[in-house]
Amino acid sequence: MSDLLRAPAELKYAEELDWLESVDDNPKPFSWRLSPKMIRLFILGSERSDGLEREIPQKWFGDRSFVERAIVTLASDRGLLLIGDPGTGKSWLAELLAAAICRNSTLVVQGTAGTTEDHIKYSWNVSMVIAKGQSRESMIPSPIMTAMETGAIGRFEELTRSTSDVQDALISILSEKYISVPELDSDGSDNIVFAKPGFSVIATANSRDRGVNDLSSALKRRFNFVRIPVVTNKKSEAEIVRFRTEELLRRHQIELDVPPTLLDVLLRSFADLRASAAAAGSEDEKLESALSTAEQIGVLEDAILHSNFFGDRALTARTLASSLVGSLARREPEDLAILNKYLHGVVEPRSREEGGSWPEFLDGGRDAIATLS
Repeated sequence: MSDLLRAPAELKYAEELDWLESVDDNPKPFSWRLSPKMIRLFILGSERSDGLEREIPQKWFGDRSFVERAIVTLASDRGLLLIGDPGTGKSWLAELLAAAICRNSTLVVQGTAGTTEDHIKYSWNVSMVIAKGQSRESMIPSPIMTAMETGAIGRFEELTRSTSDVQDALISILSEKYISVPELDSDGSDNIVFAKPGFSVIATANSRDRGVNDLSSALKRRFNFVRIPVVTNKKSEAEIVRFRTEELLRRHQIELDVPPTLLDVLLRSFADLRASAAAAGSEDEKLESALSTAEQIGVLEDAILHSNFFGDRALTARTLASSLVGSLARREPEDLAILNKYLHGVVEPRSREEGGSWPEFLDGGRDAIATLS
């Protein structure tokens, strides 16, 4: 674990998954390692009423019904499509589901404009083909084909960024549950790869990519949609940011406290900027940033690392403001103008009325904008 930059969920929580599996006496679909109830508990955390001998921490923060619907979908013969704005935790939820179901979340295809049919079916080891011809040994299975052969969960990230022909290839996999290999001898049994029980696909799609490569109605019918909304509840968002920040501090072995007052400043700043974006009359009046929880975590991570490496190892409002401006100002001069307007119109009056960390946050933001201008 210490040798990995980022361990997949099945390794990171291996001991916890082993323990849950040892005490799980509930019915399991197919070859699942955990029952649906235990999967939900692994993802959302345990409660006293669960009657477990140990506490299971919450790993994904969202509505319980989303997780339950996702689990039920994967127990059926339909694929699961998690759709939502950037930074809403779609990929993290998909990883946790795959880790809990089959203990392998790494069978992933990343959807891009360059993704081809080979990425979701198979390709060939050219040197082996030249030496021995085309055979199952010389075939390189895609992550999706490997998931089919092992009865595991295959993941497809950013489905709407892949082209229509790639999406069409996925239709037959979800419908027929097998992949034909016409290059192999049709008289034998090696020219078809059948899916084993337990196979399914979890795909994610960015709702902001609508119109890039829209899903066909045929592909939509083969997925159950679970829409993941942006977290707007301040308490839930604070829990997510705190959870991710603690992971960061442990990974870097940083001993640094995040004062609750500064966390509140960060949460309120993002809430203000989201409200401003919602009221904006045109795209030029909105920040290019999606202002997601993930970006909020990124701002705090940047501020923590800067404070640890270049500051006095104490997080300050000035450093937080500098990190916020540096992370969110992506267009010049549009984003800088929006942030400057926010500082003068919202933060300046608040610093006079409430005091606390806001005056230092205001000064840090002004200095950061002046540096970038």
